[in-house]
Amino acid sequence: MTSASLIRRADMDFLLLDWLGADRLAEIPRFSDLSRETLAALLDLSETVASRHFLPHYKTADVQEPSLDESGVHILPEIGVALSAYAEAGLFGQSFSYEHGGMQLPLTVAAASFAHFLTANIATAAYPMLTVANARLLTTFGGEALVDALARPEIEGRYFGTMCLSEPQAGSSLADITTRAVADGEDGLGRRYRLSGNKMWISGGDQDASENICHLVLAKIPGPDGKLIPGTAGISLFAVPKTLVAPGVFAGERNDVVVAGLNHKMGYRGTANCLLNFGEGQRHRPGGAAGAVGYLVGEPGQGLAIMFMMMNEARLQVGLGAAMLAYRSHRLSVAYAGERAQGRPRGVMPDTRPIPIARHPDVKRMLLAQKSYAEGAVALVLYCFHLADLAEAAEDAEARQLLDLLTPVAKTWSSEWGLVASDIAIQIHGGYGYTRDFDVEQLYRDNRLNPIHEGTTGIQAIDFIGRKLIRDKGEAFTLLLSRIDATIARGAASAALAETGRVLNMARAAMADMVRELIADPAGTGAMDNATAVLTAFGHLVAGWLWLDQALAAEAARDRLPTEFVDGKVATARYFAAYELPKIPGWLSPLRAAPLLLSEVNAELF
Repeated sequence: MTSASLIRRADMDFLLLDWLGADRLAEIPRFSDLSRETLAALLDLSETVASRHFLPHYKTADVQEPSLDESGVHILPEIGVALSAYAEAGLFGQSFSYEHGGMQLPLTVAAASFAHFLTANIATAAYPMLTVANARLLTTFGGEALVDALARPEIEGRYFGTMCLSEPQAGSSLADITTRAVADGEDGLGRRYRLSGNKMWISGGDQDASENICHLVLAKIPGPDGKLIPGTAGISLFAVPKTLVAPGVFAGERNDVVVAGLNHKMGYRGTANCLLNFGEGQRHRPGGAAGAVGYLVGEPGQGLAIMFMMMNEARLQVGLGAAMLAYRSHRLSVAYAGERAQGRPRGVMPDTRPIPIARHPDVKRMLLAQKSYAEGAVALVLYCFHLADLAEAAEDAEARQLLDLLTPVAKTWSSEWGLVASDIAIQIHGGYGYTRDFDVEQLYRDNRLNPIHEGTTGIQAIDFIGRKLIRDKGEAFTLLLSRIDATIARGAASAALAETGRVLNMARAAMADMVRELIADPAGTGAMDNATAVLTAFGHLVAGWLWLDQALAAEAARDRLPTEFVDGKVATARYFAAYELPKIPGWLSPLRAAPLLLSEVNAELF
């Protein structure tokens, strides 16, 4: 794939300018320096750095995986070179304030920039993704000394960051973590603790590309009886540097954090994924004592609530990564299907020349499905980042409600259906698709991780049902319906899209009826048993709405956009209504036909 086709500029310009109106964020005082010229220059820079430094080692990093020896983890040297180029361009600091050394750009714009790097090489892009989210948490909840010592070097791209939540025995069930934090005094960085325990699945847990690493670690402070407090209420958050920094009393000493092993995943192979041991006291003893030195972020017992800031940002970024892998899979499929000649139209003499497979109806079906999932996911995640900008910088309460409702959708729908788009890419490429000579094989493997990253689909669904619908009593859902209804009303005036709006309205009614039943009788509808089905159906409703909204925006700009571009948006919106939205009643049917079947089935029968 050529660098010029990482992301079609027309696609990103349309989403940012014609659809979201991201340039109008300049009306918010925080973003007053934003202009169309600034945005264009940033996207040009992102395309250049991504194509020159990230894309070339995409396949190499898949083969030459990270290695571990006594000195630590070693990653492909080209990854370090790429991340240095990313830092030199100032891209770690895009969305941070001038006060913290950043560019003070909207999250929407920073996401559009980062999309280039996710498209080019998602494994290398994982390092800045985690680092930026880590630094954002510290600048929000950390004391001034911690911000200066750890967040600023991350914003500069000199230090990298991680999030350490899961443990070997506790994945999504964070109430079961056993990492312990014991008070150890106070110094120039804040309240100091000694941590001991194990953390699993830590992306970027160690590497040799940055000066230092800041681990954000969830751990429990023992109660007066010396025992860990059960549940999530006892969880606190700590900043644990790999090498201790000033003004702490142990500055310059190697912290008691050791890589116990590397996890070898099917995708993202360039991202070092580690099992970390904290506080074993065998190889490193800062201050002559065992225990990893960490500094409390926030107050004791607030760890999980604070960590949700980084988790939610990571969820949106995982959704964006899945969307961009799907997008690249689609663009590769379009190029291949346009060049690969095979078969002839029905009724044509066999001695005529074969035609490009893109002209066969079934291949068109696959390409439309891909486009609807890939570009739909990109739109969904950018919409969520736009809501985040309005919620934070403009203090828009409605935007905050909608963002909370849509975050699990952005993560889950994008990762599930983005994977389908990558799967279709293999099918379109035929026998070549599952060979390592073509990138779509690796893109599929990389994308397969995203339905698990940052909370599995099932976990996201339970959160969506329990917290976003039932506990909220459907308030945010009702707010979203009003926006969907407004789009449907606009669609009624379009000859090309009126039918699309009618089908969307039917899907909206089916979803609204089910949500009312869920809220009124969660137990009787088997809400938690069928949470994934509900989230899947809801995600498709949201995607269908956004496709109609995009198509209407494209039609409104028909006089200045290429005809093929507008027709592509309209055709995909029509495809989604005709082929995808009718699936919603089927996904919802078990909640009425057999709502408690899954609870009633005896696990022993398997």
